[in-house]
Amino acid sequence: MRIVMAASEAVPFVKVGGLGDVAGTLPRKLAEAGHEVTLFLPRYASIDLSPYDVRVVLQPMGVPTGAGTLWCRVLGITPSEGFEVYFIEHDEILGRGGIYGDTERWSRGARFIFFSRAVLQTCIDTALRPDVIHCHDWMTAMIPAYLKSRLIDHPVLEETATLLTIHNIGAGYQGRGYVEDFLFSGLPTNMWEYFEYEGITNLLKGGILLADQITAVSPGFAREILTPEGGGGLDGVLRLRRDDLHGILNGVDYEEWNPERDPYIPANYSEREMRGKLHCKLALQEEFGLDPHPNRPLFGFVSRMDVQKGLDLIPPALPPIMAQGAQFICLGSGHPGLESAFMALPRFYPGQAGSFIGYSNEMAHRLEAGLDIFLMPSRWEPCGLNQMYSLRYGTLPLVRATGGLDDTVENYDPLRGTGTGFKFRDATVAALGGTMLWALDTWWNRPFHFRQMQLRAMQQRFTWEAAVEEYVACYRRAAARRSVWG
Repeated sequence: MRIVMAASEAVPFVKVGGLGDVAGTLPRKLAEAGHEVTLFLPRYASIDLSPYDVRVVLQPMGVPTGAGTLWCRVLGITPSEGFEVYFIEHDEILGRGGIYGDTERWSRGARFIFFSRAVLQTCIDTALRPDVIHCHDWMTAMIPAYLKSRLIDHPVLEETATLLTIHNIGAGYQGRGYVEDFLFSGLPTNMWEYFEYEGITNLLKGGILLADQITAVSPGFAREILTPEGGGGLDGVLRLRRDDLHGILNGVDYEEWNPERDPYIPANYSEREMRGKLHCKLALQEEFGLDPHPNRPLFGFVSRMDVQKGLDLIPPALPPIMAQGAQFICLGSGHPGLESAFMALPRFYPGQAGSFIGYSNEMAHRLEAGLDIFLMPSRWEPCGLNQMYSLRYGTLPLVRATGGLDDTVENYDPLRGTGTGFKFRDATVAALGGTMLWALDTWWNRPFHFRQMQLRAMQQRFTWEAAVEEYVACYRRAAARRSVWG
């Protein structure tokens, strides 16, 4: 298939969150499966293209908008992974305002509306003729609207289907904005009903209603967004499209996250030979100034410090855990209040707690390898990747049963000694603390069960190859839906 991927971020060029991992990895995996893929990205000022052989694809290119024709240029590179990457370059609209901010003149909604229309104009001007355009989140959710209105009969795009992937659906992740954003799009006024939400523009709402198929980044998340509690106010709209909604779990790059070959950890190991994991734990204790006790359970996390992640539940849950000899380490940055709370822990628990405010990919690998129990008490987690990394490293995830966390972690069964981690339901200090005590009890009193769970966890695989098969099936459903839209 000929696939266009339109996204606001993608590794290795620009990354803010998990969307960047998916949009950077999925095109490579699709190309490896034999598909023809072109990835479109905005050319932010922060993107450094100097390592690449850059060519000018189109210069100038006129982009029709509600404010008239705006001119930009399109740059292209061909990475070694075997797919094309096109960058839409307009300094005033896309080159300023960071990744997701406003500029003095352009709202963030207008910025990504321009980008979306520019993606389609590039397809037209280069006669690309994609079978499907894969849109990601609200930032490119207006593409289906153009294809079902202004461009419905365009000879280059008349057979192009669309798939919209929802990575997050909270109020801040829907592209809510000004009525002027819709007017800037240049869409016919009869399309306003698709995007209107409580008197304002909601880009994600329009994308949900108009895309040929919709995916969420895990089966659990796909179920949750159909409910009032999980739908961010769009659950009713999503229920209208229930038959076209599918949950596809993101994959893990096991070439990077593999304890048998990981260059960033002090010792490699496998489920057949686990002594290296103990070496990683002792080295991590030393790195963070903890007492070097191999038999003390070591809890921790690597995360963006945000209330969504449920990290505010951890400090008040720690006292009974630490009183029983446990240790704790964390790596991350974000909310200033959370940063301060975790920075203070080494003073409260000298020799038992350590923290690093910031981010280091190498250190993240060391925590995955050296921790015994990985905490993810997220209030919501559409997919999550760290729990899957932890499983591969024999670090048992302790998670709130939500979204992709619930899909990927099998709860411990003390009667049979099975499972791959520990789960709880309520987003409360009591629920988290009680589950941590449960994990602690398993560590101290059922060490054979804990070891068996580690081995079971390390055998789990969540591959991109499986995800690619599901996405291609959705692309084909989108093409069939496009032909009978109505």
